[in-house]
Amino acid sequence: MLAKRIIACLDVRHGCVVKGVRFEGLADAGRPAVLAARYNEEGIDELVILDVTATLEGRQALAATIREVASRLFIPLAVGGGIRSEADAAAALDAGADKVSLNSAALADPTLLTTLAARYGSQAVIVAIDAKRTDRRFAVFARSGTTPSGRDAVEWAREAADRGAGEILLTSIDRDGTRSGFDCELTAAVSSAVSIPVIASGGAGRFEHFLDVFTAGRADAALAASIFHFSEHAVADLKSYLHDRGVPMRVTC
Repeated sequence: MLAKRIIACLDVRHGCVVKGVRFEGLADAGRPAVLAARYNEEGIDELVILDVTATLEGRQALAATIREVASRLFIPLAVGGGIRSEADAAAALDAGADKVSLNSAALADPTLLTTLAARYGSQAVIVAIDAKRTDRRFAVFARSGTTPSGRDAVEWAREAADRGAGEILLTSIDRDGTRSGFDCELTAAVSSAVSIPVIASGGAGRFEHFLDVFTAGRADAALAASIFHFSEHAVADLKSYLHDRGVPMRVTC
């Protein structure tokens, strides 16, 4: 079994890290570079920066923030928000990102995934899927969870993988910021449908939630924000907890 990854997410708005509940009520949680440096020291496996208003504001992700964060890291960095074209992806990667994450742009033009995978390799291309339970299915939403796309999460995950995406960042809108646990049913449905890694996001609150999503949810990685930002849980303690329960981690605890 491949080792699992723990990923920290920095939701950034106007240069500050923010966190809300179900994509709403965003509150300030600190400076991106400061948090990034702390996570690098604490043993996080990867870091994701999501510029949460870039798409809504029709602009690129903030290159200055990416450069500042990348300068503090010795772990992989992914960037999402405002990646709408080859030029946007190139700007993020040139600023120091190792991967780019596409959501709304990929839904609007799925061929962009293939284009970027051909140029940079699939390992550099993540498709972000924001999903919500509606009418006994998992519906995909675009534009920071504000716009229904008309797509089913499992079907879209399959297509994105076929088009060249190397990973799926799967966020449950219903669970985001609630700390009530990952949506393991959603995660397992998508993980079972594709052969590429699935990163579970939305709902982390306790160590048990990570164990659940790695086992019942079949996730390859788990992403969290609030519980790490506010120093409620140490990364090393989480990895030790998972390791002791048979979950293979990237760093032996």
